[in-house]
Amino acid sequence: MNTRVDTPGLDDSPLAAQITAACARVAPTWPLDQSIAVNPYWGWVDRPISHVAAELGTLAGSPLTLPRAWFRAQWAAGTLRREHLAMAAQRDALTGTVSGTRPPDTEDTVNKLVAALQTDNAPVHRLSLVTDLRDRGTAPRPGLSWTALVTHQVSQHCAAFFDRGQATWTMNVAQGLYGTWRQQLVADHDLPWRQGRAAFLRQLGDLPTTPRAAIGFALDGMAIPEKGREAYLTAVLLAIGGWGAWCAYLRWQARLGGRDDDQIEQLLAIRLAWEWLLHGDAESGDVPFGWVDQWANAQDAARRLQDVQRTDWLLQHAVEIAYQQPLADGLIQAAPMPGPSPTRAAVQAVFCIDVRSEVFRRALESVNPGIETRAFAGFFGLPVEYSPLGSVLVRPQVPGLLAPAQRVTESADEPHLATVLTKRRRQALQWRQRWANLRMSPASGFSFVESLGLLYGGKLLSQSLPSGAVPARWEDTGLPVKGTSALRPRLPRAATDPAATAAMLHGILTAMGLVDGFAPLVLIAGHGSQSANNPQAAGLNCGACGGQSGDVNARALADALNLASVRKCLRERGISIPDDTHFVPALHNTTTDEMTLYDTEAVPQALSARMDELRRWLAVAGEHSRAERASSLGLAALSPQPEALLQSLRQRGNDWSQVRPEWGLVNNAAFIVAPRARTRHMNLAGRSFLHDYDYRLDPDLKILTLLMTAPMLVTNWINMQYHASTVDNLRFGSGNKLLHNVVGGDIGVFEGNGGDLRIGLALQSLHDGQVLRHNPLRLSVFIEAPRSAIDRVMAENAIVQQVAGNGWLHLFCIDPQDNAIAQHWRGGWTTIARENAKAA
Repeated sequence: MNTRVDTPGLDDSPLAAQITAACARVAPTWPLDQSIAVNPYWGWVDRPISHVAAELGTLAGSPLTLPRAWFRAQWAAGTLRREHLAMAAQRDALTGTVSGTRPPDTEDTVNKLVAALQTDNAPVHRLSLVTDLRDRGTAPRPGLSWTALVTHQVSQHCAAFFDRGQATWTMNVAQGLYGTWRQQLVADHDLPWRQGRAAFLRQLGDLPTTPRAAIGFALDGMAIPEKGREAYLTAVLLAIGGWGAWCAYLRWQARLGGRDDDQIEQLLAIRLAWEWLLHGDAESGDVPFGWVDQWANAQDAARRLQDVQRTDWLLQHAVEIAYQQPLADGLIQAAPMPGPSPTRAAVQAVFCIDVRSEVFRRALESVNPGIETRAFAGFFGLPVEYSPLGSVLVRPQVPGLLAPAQRVTESADEPHLATVLTKRRRQALQWRQRWANLRMSPASGFSFVESLGLLYGGKLLSQSLPSGAVPARWEDTGLPVKGTSALRPRLPRAATDPAATAAMLHGILTAMGLVDGFAPLVLIAGHGSQSANNPQAAGLNCGACGGQSGDVNARALADALNLASVRKCLRERGISIPDDTHFVPALHNTTTDEMTLYDTEAVPQALSARMDELRRWLAVAGEHSRAERASSLGLAALSPQPEALLQSLRQRGNDWSQVRPEWGLVNNAAFIVAPRARTRHMNLAGRSFLHDYDYRLDPDLKILTLLMTAPMLVTNWINMQYHASTVDNLRFGSGNKLLHNVVGGDIGVFEGNGGDLRIGLALQSLHDGQVLRHNPLRLSVFIEAPRSAIDRVMAENAIVQQVAGNGWLHLFCIDPQDNAIAQHWRGGWTTIARENAKAA
């Protein structure tokens, strides 16, 4: 066949802009070993959420709210009431009003909403792709649709192309994703082409050899009108959205490093080429006359759908108000912002902002009122990556929005010991690799099982028996117990450049609000989860630590803060840490609510009695936390038996058949940025991210800017991942966990042996088999700071304006001057709660 010669120079064309716009709509997904929550709508936040819902419905058939039956259940349960419907209708009528303005009468709207609760909303139908049109005719094979065939073919190709060490025999990827796909398709003799293989090969040979040229060629070949091309390209890419998300991740990582990556465009070219090939292979009547006109009118179709969905968005807002109002009323009843405490705290404990930490913090404070807890993003402000000593592994310990700036490794106080332990770890890892190579070798496929099957049978049996043992970390491979405690993660320049380290730590401590009044012991508590046989295990760890446990960051920060040279430089910057204060790193196991303390051998002898007290307080707090969570895990009967409950949770984490080791961040709904005094009197039920913030320490708004451009966006990503996985698990969730198969080593999972790459959360992470455990409410963000400060940060950061102004979260100001709470709504502020008064 003849190879088509392509013409370069398309970068400034309308086509280039259309391709760029379509690719920008797809949010990234992280690999399994670094799994973090991602807002799958991130590429759409520049538009109002209700507009995006209509566009996604039109282009992908995707809903952004649950079926009306769910709202009807909320109404029947009394969670959603008429007053909430009225508030939603009133706020819908407001357009940037100031507080005190009376909204118009909304009684008629409320009556219509009540009536709508008794009906079901119509399913969302998307505009048809060519694969959809072909599915209305003869199937390619019995029981298989053209859409499924195309998805499977593209997906299997991507799995082989992007493989990261799972396959023994790998694909030659020199021609790129699109080029290798053309080669593979030529060699595929099993595709059922109506016009015969020879005609197919001629058609395939006409495709340009470069992706962008192929896209333009296919659009022209199908006569897609210029006005509808961006919509069509977006719909085509969403049809293979799982792999689109993976390619978006590769582009994200490249751009973090100052490079670029075009594989998402190559994927688009592949999926669009299938449209063109099936269009050319169609018989008369397969593609109706005027089919292309729907793409020119896609925006009109979206506007019609938006009008239809208006009722559902009012119901969605009403359910969110039902949650927000009592929360706001509780926040407004808090004691005034405290001044310096006259007494020294017994212990200060800094936790991650994760919603699971709220339960443990509340339990710890109840054990001893002299304990002061704080919250800060779980990477504790350290933009680091981690490389265990003696290993080639490098993993990020930083939020996905950021790129690591330093590398943390381990060291020992005795250099010779570090050398010995490095050698032992390398030897152990090398033997592991040789063992893995033996198992995976094609030549040993049968002999391996025959020779060693009985040994594996014993291992499988032991793993199947209930166990409450603490699982070994792979980082400890080859090390004796004493060796693991001798190695400590450290910042690379903490000892050699204390001034630079102190400058960084000064910013971290100020952002924490921990600048004076230091307790004798300050606990720095990261968190991680415990589960077995769980490809998505990293998603239960700390998102702020790149899907890893937070012990590395906690230990590195504590180690640096305990250095006398660093403290001396901190004093010069205005933060004086007493000589008798010691920082203790820890890890909160969110499956069992146990707290592991690290590097305790470095604690001064004078604090040994206080350390014993801390251990007791943490143990009791763990009992309280486990008892609170027991009913949600079906273990309510064990609540009165602390030891039995702990053992059951340990076994749950080690059980390789357990699909719900814990509930993760399910039902998250709020992010509260304020001093702990604002929330300490409240039971937030593990639904709120908490971040300490004292606006009085932030005159230049650097901290507030950081909070609104980093943690607020990260919590939005978490909230929207749970939201999308709940309302549309087919496209933005990962389906049934029992059917998961790992793809490409750590890329992601298939549900079964094919289909698109699945992203987001499994159904078992959202539903207990009877009812939904996650209520999909948009995040409610409450910030204690003057309105002018919040307005200024929004004005200076376009992405914050978009996320807050377009309804991807609800933004509230807790005004410290008049102790009132106002919502940022359509360009203005509307008071919703005031001390000793009903909401305006």
